[in-house]
Amino acid sequence: MSYAILAASLRSAMQRNDQEAIERLIAEMQPADLAEFVQHEHTDTVLSLLQHLPLDQRAVAFGYLSVALQEEIAATLTDSKLAELLQHMNADERADLFKLLDDDRQQALLRTLAKEEREDLRRLASYEEGTAGAVMTSDYMAVPVGIPVAEALNQVRTKGPDAETIYQIYCVDEDERLIGTISLRELILAAPDALVRDLITEEIVWANVETPQEEVAKLIARYDLLALPVINGGERLVGIVTYDDAMDVAEEEATEDMHKGMSIGKLGGSLRTASLFELYRKRVVWLVLLVFANIFSGAGIAYFEETIEAYIALVFFLPLLVDSGGNAGSQAATLMVRGMATGDVRTRDWAKLLGREVAVAIGLGLTMALAVSVVGIFRAGTEIAMVVAMSMVLIVIMGSLIGMLLPFLLQRLRFDPATASAPLVTSIADGVGVLIYFAIATAVLGLPTI
Repeated sequence: MSYAILAASLRSAMQRNDQEAIERLIAEMQPADLAEFVQHEHTDTVLSLLQHLPLDQRAVAFGYLSVALQEEIAATLTDSKLAELLQHMNADERADLFKLLDDDRQQALLRTLAKEEREDLRRLASYEEGTAGAVMTSDYMAVPVGIPVAEALNQVRTKGPDAETIYQIYCVDEDERLIGTISLRELILAAPDALVRDLITEEIVWANVETPQEEVAKLIARYDLLALPVINGGERLVGIVTYDDAMDVAEEEATEDMHKGMSIGKLGGSLRTASLFELYRKRVVWLVLLVFANIFSGAGIAYFEETIEAYIALVFFLPLLVDSGGNAGSQAATLMVRGMATGDVRTRDWAKLLGREVAVAIGLGLTMALAVSVVGIFRAGTEIAMVVAMSMVLIVIMGSLIGMLLPFLLQRLRFDPATASAPLVTSIADGVGVLIYFAIATAVLGLPTI
């Protein structure tokens, strides 16, 4: 049965308070689907629905919930219930939840765990946010490199159920240093008495615990990996980052870039649970800076005050022209920032891209000038139509160049190119557009500038 049908049936059963139907429908749903279904429900409803699942499946479904909802649910559970849930969660998800708790509750939960689990949880929770260590799991399959294939397969059967993935098996020496990898398929097909060391692939793609998480996601995508091994400073294997965790990282990075693209700081958690002050703080700095940037537009208008007084019809076209420049610049900036993020555009490509951007901007400017000149003729006559058309071409060209070059400049200065946000590009392009428009109007119409 499809998710849509199951969700509709479950919603109907909840309205009827048919507990038998609710339990049957939840049993038929995948944990990820149940997490999607309850995502916007009240915390009490979520808890009630999760109780219909066995504990191991409940832990899986809990891991699919948003961080904000996990935090809300954790706050309502007793220490014993939360500890019970933690013990059945994957190691990486357990560490993520653990870091959401206050110190007193962390200590209370640690006392409920076995020594090995306690040390593993502390280690995973100690890595800096945004690094491979913070997103990796310690539930991986590793075997000693010097043992026969038959013994390696026995270890896979014994330890495999607790590993996140066993398709790729990591081979280590007596000091737990990563030596190579072997696929489960290769291991199964190998002779039982063959040594693992004779079968492994030693050319390994790996990450360090301090590698930025976005680089980890790129490595997994570039080499089409199901999981990426993570080593510490001593080259010891300490965890793996799985493909699904890399997808979560990619989504998080895309959200962060989108926020930067609109001049919004990174939120510490969920938008739904963010405090009013945090939402204010993440937006106010850029907005205040952009206020001062827009003062230049006002100064330009004030400088050409006599031109505006003589030809008041010019004001009609001002928003149209400056918005066109800002829009063209925002488009160019978006293309460059995304190209840099995917690796398609490098810093040394700026000269080649500059020529192409000029050519494209000229075409865009001429097309938009043709469209606006028709309005100009009917609205204010031939002379002003000519001024508007000429201004449109130059403003679109300048806006496009600003949007295209600003990410390169920021990268050169070692700032995040995503900071070249639409509001920033628009504010700069607006000021430049005002100066271009009224300078051309003054020159063509023969009006004084002072």
